[in-house]
Amino acid sequence: MQTEESLKKRAEAALQKEAAYGEKFDLDEYSIAPKETKYTDNLKELDEKSQRTLLNVGVIPSGEGRGGSLVMVDNAISHSSVSDKEIELMPLHFAMQKHDWLKDYSWNLVPVDADKYTATSYLENANGYFIRAPKGVKTKLPIQTCLLMGSKDVSQTVHNIVIVEENARLDVITGCSTSSDVDKAMHLGISEMYVKKGGTLNFTMIHNWAEQIGVRPRTVIHLEEDATFINNYITLKAVKSIQSYPTARLTGKGAFARFNTIAVAHPGSELDLGSRVIFDAPNTKAELVSRTITTGGTVIARGEMVGNEVHSKGHLECHGLVLSKKGTQRAIPILEANVDDIELTHEAAVGRIARDQVEYLMARGLSEEEAVGMIVRGFLDVGISGIPDELQKDIDETIAQIGKSAM
Repeated sequence: MQTEESLKKRAEAALQKEAAYGEKFDLDEYSIAPKETKYTDNLKELDEKSQRTLLNVGVIPSGEGRGGSLVMVDNAISHSSVSDKEIELMPLHFAMQKHDWLKDYSWNLVPVDADKYTATSYLENANGYFIRAPKGVKTKLPIQTCLLMGSKDVSQTVHNIVIVEENARLDVITGCSTSSDVDKAMHLGISEMYVKKGGTLNFTMIHNWAEQIGVRPRTVIHLEEDATFINNYITLKAVKSIQSYPTARLTGKGAFARFNTIAVAHPGSELDLGSRVIFDAPNTKAELVSRTITTGGTVIARGEMVGNEVHSKGHLECHGLVLSKKGTQRAIPILEANVDDIELTHEAAVGRIARDQVEYLMARGLSEEEAVGMIVRGFLDVGISGIPDELQKDIDETIAQIGKSAM
């Protein structure tokens, strides 16, 4: 095991190391976000604007229908509560003090020197959330978390650890957003997730940033024998730049991972999104499904499968719509087979909405705007459940605006 001193040296050496993908940001232009904030015992006591911000990323202020809630504003925890007493939910710094064994899970999957964003997060001793479903515990209600940018011109550094023990099940809905007066900032989010033998983790992330926010999440998921990981990612609003490439490592026989990505690139946005699965055990399976739209921004949709063990199967499906002459869609599927008995497939397509589909729906009584909206809604539907009504309303309004822009 590496010592803290060796990790620190590695991080310091990587402070100028650029990421492999995505727009380059100068972190010197951003100060470190405040590490203190006002603590809120009851999210319902927040003002109406703040509550709506939470609702628009799937976080219900009342906590109704949720097993626990945690909110981080800038670099400080502003709320933490849990109603499902079988689940552990707390700030990561507190968890590290409570559980001495947790140090073996921290910075174990994501290298501190992957790039300058991970290095900065490590050296700032980033806080975040810790969630653990103990052995055999199956959550009845999802846990909700929110990472909120409350200050402008700052870097928010986050470090999360999620552990699903043997034969346990955990559902998490996490939302990321900005306060209404924050237009420029950076979000650096490190997430390390462990799903042990027979465990299941359903993880839904909703991004709702401001137009000049840079977003650099770094996520690795470790799956043991017969473990299941389902990831849903949604970003529909304008944002300057997101570069995300979560990796699932299937290290146990029978492990399964699925990534669903839904994204819209508005004018001025650059979305470099993807997911990667590494098959390091036999009889493992994975599905990568991407649905992206550009209304004038740039989308780079990556998908990668690396097959290192036999009897593994994976399918990559990447579809993109171009709804503006100024928009760009680029699909980059990568399949790598390092053994002879493996099946990896991909399907990729980018283009515009077919006119005959619109005319077909119009012939059945829909207006052109309604027809385009229906096609867009169907295109983005990959079967994500558990979204609150307020968020669904916001999604529907966004889709309606996309439909208008496509006409």
